[in-house]
Amino acid sequence: MSATRFSVSPTLRSWAEVDPDALRHNLSLVRRMVGPHPEILAVVKANGYGHGTEPVVKSLSGDVAVFGVANLLEARAVRSANTVRDVMLLSPCLPAEREEAVKEGLIVTVSSAAEAKDFAACGSVRANFKIDTGMGRVGAWWEEAGSELKKMPAGVVVHSISTHLPSSDEDERFTRGQLEGFFRLVETLKKLVPGAKIHSLNSAGIMKFPEHAADIVRAGLILYGSSPLPEIAAQCRPALTWKTRVTLIRELPAGAGVCYGRTFITPRPMRTAVLAVGYADGFPRQVSGRGASVLIGGKKCPVLGRVTMDQIVVDISEIDSVLPGDEAVLIGHQGAGTITAEELAVQAGTISWHIFTGINCRVARVYPG
Repeated sequence: MSATRFSVSPTLRSWAEVDPDALRHNLSLVRRMVGPHPEILAVVKANGYGHGTEPVVKSLSGDVAVFGVANLLEARAVRSANTVRDVMLLSPCLPAEREEAVKEGLIVTVSSAAEAKDFAACGSVRANFKIDTGMGRVGAWWEEAGSELKKMPAGVVVHSISTHLPSSDEDERFTRGQLEGFFRLVETLKKLVPGAKIHSLNSAGIMKFPEHAADIVRAGLILYGSSPLPEIAAQCRPALTWKTRVTLIRELPAGAGVCYGRTFITPRPMRTAVLAVGYADGFPRQVSGRGASVLIGGKKCPVLGRVTMDQIVVDISEIDSVLPGDEAVLIGHQGAGTITAEELAVQAGTISWHIFTGINCRVARVYPG
């Protein structure tokens, strides 16, 4: 657990504390896994997975060669951090975005020679040529990759050749076959573009198949201290702690309904706390009635009834002293207690990526200093 100190205004209702030391620890973990040779592409799309693009970029620039984003606005946010690192657009550009992407010197992702030609019409451009080996989303179908690469127009420099792993955290057999097929194909394609760098591994791939690190690895979730593989979780340091405050203390009698729909009825007299967070902040409504808790005084306090837009109600009957203004932890450590993003995701029937990126702009991001 990090000893990083944060200074937080008592007027903040909900905030996320982001620890740069944890980010750097996780980056070092990636480096140890893949060895000294591969470049690291840090995926910082979606506001740095909800952690804040600019602070994340500044924290990771020391051992990152490329930052990966989804669109032009995110690329500009990376550049605003004054990094000299390359920026790669991992998603296709809209036709209206191509000219600006070329002007701004971004590495664009293309799935065909025709798409590359449209970029070349705007000027010289570096491109990541993506191959579909099983994701079914972006990329040239693997059987057509060679013919597409041969038709790449002048003015397009193939920076890299990549694929994406859809099941690296779930289906080892499929993924091993996918990687073996991709690297067999690459042996042929490299003859056409010998200077192109090769990349295929996402976070789970880095953990499970580091022998396929090749020239670049794309680290995403692992950088933020959340592991897609449970067996690696202990080695990661969560970089984000999400907090809110108690706004009101209530004494409810037995038989009282709590929140919309009265889905929870107090079975006995209960002491409850109202917290200043709800689904409008990104705390998932789907956890309602599914065993979610928060930490107050280092102890887990169950969420009662439905999560509402701006508030939740929790049971504090087992805690001696709670006052309005006290901190409650939604994700992170407090005392001897811990709630992980993975735990909250399971209760919401989703994934930790969704939890992080769902923490919206109403929640302040707080950094040391």
